[in-house]
Amino acid sequence: MNTLLRAVYGLRMLWAVLAAFLVGSGLILATGHNPLRAYAALFEGAFFDYYGLADTLVKMCPMLLAGLAVIIPMRCGLFNVGAEGQIYIGALASAAVALYLPEIHWLPHLLLCLVAGMLGGGLWALVPGYLRACRGINEVIVTLLMNYVGINVVSYFVSGPMMQPGAPYPYSPEIPAGLQLPLLLGDADTHAGVLIALALCLVLFLVLRYTTLGFSMNAVGKNPQAARYAGMSIKRHLMLSMVVGGSVAGLAGAIEVLGVKYRLYHLFSPGYGYDGIVVAFMSGLNPLLASVSAFFLAGLSTGAQFMQREIGLDVTVIDALRGLIVIFVAAGLAWKYVVPPKAVRQAARANPTALTGELR
Repeated sequence: MNTLLRAVYGLRMLWAVLAAFLVGSGLILATGHNPLRAYAALFEGAFFDYYGLADTLVKMCPMLLAGLAVIIPMRCGLFNVGAEGQIYIGALASAAVALYLPEIHWLPHLLLCLVAGMLGGGLWALVPGYLRACRGINEVIVTLLMNYVGINVVSYFVSGPMMQPGAPYPYSPEIPAGLQLPLLLGDADTHAGVLIALALCLVLFLVLRYTTLGFSMNAVGKNPQAARYAGMSIKRHLMLSMVVGGSVAGLAGAIEVLGVKYRLYHLFSPGYGYDGIVVAFMSGLNPLLASVSAFFLAGLSTGAQFMQREIGLDVTVIDALRGLIVIFVAAGLAWKYVVPPKAVRQAARANPTALTGELR
């Protein structure tokens, strides 16, 4: 029985997604369509159509990097809700280096653009990191509010100093062709940024699992008092985790400018920073599983268009389905507090009073 419970609990995110699709089937039926046909069109278009798969990979890249930007601070117990703003500031810094740095060889120039995006996102995340570590101000509130500041900062630049002369919409001049990320598929939009994101997943997984830095981050996140007693600097870990997370989100913004848009646009992100929160929790804060979660969520966005064309189902159903996934994933995360592990149950039977005090 215990083995069965552990197996079910270990696959709780899978059950959450399946439950969301089951409830979503009811919504599709309510519109007068066949759920099986709808899901078949969705998955076929997102994952088995050549151009659909290419579009899925393009959307997966910023979602995945935004998910990593949430996972890194979360290992230290911080909740980074500001990946959206960090994406915008990273894109602004990258576009500025691409457009205004004196012309040099394309490879170091391209690397400088990516590094500038990371620096922009990292410095933007340093503000909530410092306020949380040194002033005790809640990072959720600060990062959330800074999203709107970052979006409006970019809006100011693309509507004024960086705006393309005569442009009908706020956007910058085009990035030089030599600084655009190379394409992986010649006749599709999939770019090399996808490989960068996947490589970063692997590196982050190895760092968090097999290095002393990863161990100390987990220690700070799970028990700050014990980590402090062991000689670890809590403030340094909190600030470092936020800066690194913001750098990864800034890299996502740089890749969007250099690999997809080729310009800096007003409101260029459809909410990738918020998608990253779902990616992070669907993966259980595992960087390798984050790539699977991002691929799946990106597929939902891509497949929605195919589903609409095939059976005429409105794409808002996919928005509802994504919302259901968030709800069920949150319920799966809360399960561990409702169904305590075996050691806690044994302690409760041995000394119920002590357990109650510990939970308080």
